[in-house]
Amino acid sequence: MSAPTKSKDTLAAFGGEPAVPRPLRTLVWPVITDEDRAAVLQTLDGGPLVSNVDGESPVTVLEKRWAERCATAYCVGTSNGTTALTVALAAMGIGPGDEVIVPALSFIASGLAPVHQMAIPVFADVDPVTFTLDPAAVAAAITPATTAILPVHLHGHPADMDPLLDIAHRHGLAVLEDAAQAHGATYHGRPVGGIGAMGAFSLQVTKNLPTCGEGGLLTTDDADLAGKARMAREFGEVIEPGRDRDYISYRLGWNHKLSSVQAAFTTSQLDRFDGYQAARERNVTTFLDRLSELPGLTVPTVADGSTHAWHILRFRFDPDAAGLPGLTPEAFRRALHRLLRAEGVPVSRYQLMPLPDQRVFTDRVGFGKGYPWAAGTPMPDADIPVTRRILDDSLTIQKRHLNPAAGSALARYADGFEKVWAHLDVVARLAAA
Repeated sequence: MSAPTKSKDTLAAFGGEPAVPRPLRTLVWPVITDEDRAAVLQTLDGGPLVSNVDGESPVTVLEKRWAERCATAYCVGTSNGTTALTVALAAMGIGPGDEVIVPALSFIASGLAPVHQMAIPVFADVDPVTFTLDPAAVAAAITPATTAILPVHLHGHPADMDPLLDIAHRHGLAVLEDAAQAHGATYHGRPVGGIGAMGAFSLQVTKNLPTCGEGGLLTTDDADLAGKARMAREFGEVIEPGRDRDYISYRLGWNHKLSSVQAAFTTSQLDRFDGYQAARERNVTTFLDRLSELPGLTVPTVADGSTHAWHILRFRFDPDAAGLPGLTPEAFRRALHRLLRAEGVPVSRYQLMPLPDQRVFTDRVGFGKGYPWAAGTPMPDADIPVTRRILDDSLTIQKRHLNPAAGSALARYADGFEKVWAHLDVVARLAAA
């Protein structure tokens, strides 16, 4: 006796056929080609394997090409995106007792980097549409101890840099762009990473511009900052072409170098970066156009004057707009999460809490004895209602859409969304329960 056929109309959570076939739920990223393999093997077979060599290396080649992409004079390779942030803050002179304004919605590295410098992260709220730092919240967070602003181009959308730069100029603050998720995005015609005093990028394997593991890049137009960043990444030494290494540490430094193998892989990926980004733009915008028709679902958009890297897609849900009054946004999101996952749509929450709620910031153990917080003025609790609402009512799609051939998968994800929206009565009952 044959098994009963599953209905395509019944929700998969209740025995129906999932909208997304299993092979389309996970797409390969990064796309690794023979050119990438050849670049790595060429480095292994004869190229310099470290960055501190006299002359050209895969690291210096990548640094030059990325500086050109960001329209900056200098680029400094580092071991990862987190060390890029830390090295940048060190080059800027941010240290004990200083306060750095950081968005409350971001990856943990944005908040940890100031602490690594014994500075205090001060968390400010974000814009409800772009998910990036709210300039008004930044202005309200400034104190006499504030020394820097760290805007994050979250999910690939540029922060609103002009008002942030205006605030920074009025108060004499440094601006470090966290562009870890925003390779290739632009703000009013300017590439991110080339707008503030310095920009920090991650090359982690999940990023739009990946390496074969971990890596980071710093960009700046300031020769002094670039020089200090190079010293900070390598033991505080001065290592320059044509200059014998003296093994003298002139300032505090670390060992945060980028490897030649990783740089060679990323440079090969960079050759295809524009084509991948163009395909991603087509695939993602087609996908979002379909979802934008669903009531109660707000898709990510692009602010006037900006371009989006589409690193992560975050969707917000409004039960009232969906015709389901009486449900809380959090309950609506929980029900949608369960039903969409059952359909094979790979949605996730990504961040579970605002940065200031992370234990590392609430417990304030830090380096021991409460430092760096013990060295500064006691901080009030972060006033971040928008961030909290976003985390309550949103889900994300990560990584799957980065593959340039993701169009067919995204079409099936849209099928899954539309199928769930065709059963909003079931969603309501599940959410209420």
